Amino acid sequence: MLVSTFGLGSTGGHADLTGFNPNIDWKYNKDYTGVADGEDEIRKRVRNNVKFGADWIKFMASGGVLSEEETPGLPQYSFAEMKALCDEAHLWNRKVCAHAHGTEAIKLAVKAGVSSIEHGSLIDAEGIQLMKEKGVYLVADIYNDDYILAEFGKKGYPEKILNKERMIGKLQRENFQKAAKAGVKIAYGTDAGVYPHGWNGKQFFYMVKYGLTPMQAIQSATINAADLLDWKDRTGSVTKGKIADIIAVEGNPLDDITILEHVKFVMKEGVVYKNEFGKK
Repeated sequence: MLVSTFGLGSTGGHADLTGFNPNIDWKYNKDYTGVADGEDEIRKRVRNNVKFGADWIKFMASGGVLSEEETPGLPQYSFAEMKALCDEAHLWNRKVCAHAHGTEAIKLAVKAGVSSIEHGSLIDAEGIQLMKEKGVYLVADIYNDDYILAEFGKKGYPEKILNKERMIGKLQRENFQKAAKAGVKIAYGTDAGVYPHGWNGKQFFYMVKYGLTPMQAIQSATINAADLLDWKDRTGSVTKGKIADIIAVEGNPLDDITILEHVKFVMKEGVVYKNEFGKK
């Protein structure tokens, strides 16, 4: 695993605990948080994350959907703050990914030096061109909309959060299609934790529906993801000398991409953990 530890973000933003009575004392270590404001404090939080073992630095360039704050499309850091964050991360040889829905936040983050944009929901033509020029990956999660709208009301999420998803989800899929058509580099991402682990393969269908070929969708989860993580020499393809991580399905996913939702065989580092072939 490559981990980012605390997601960094502004006070009151997507990385902050909002919606609770301010009199509640959480009694946590003052350094045990990702909340940071201003260039100096942000640099310190980056250093803390490296201290805590972060392989990547993640920050919240814009608001979010499933948090209590109400500005998913607006930037939550200035360009100077984003630039300081990226510069500090790069000093420690760490790449940066940015949670960003809004187009202005996306463009600021790309200019600041991130390697990937997570979500990218409201990106415009200028942002798409900028990502292409800089070689920044789009890591979208275009399956989630279905699950959130079907299940999160049952979990007790307030209507205002579901309304944010209704606003964002459709636009994210449409803009993913535009980015794919324009040739933006795309890596597979699931927004892990939003829906049950093991359902990760459900997104392939939507990636194909909204612009990728089946092979491009598969490559987004294999060689492209490895490239983004700087692990192309270790994984991402079935090649001599790489880690023997292999899955197999019954049928050809190039004919029906949903076959990848039904994995029959799993090998991890040369050890077979699952093999349903030949069973009656």
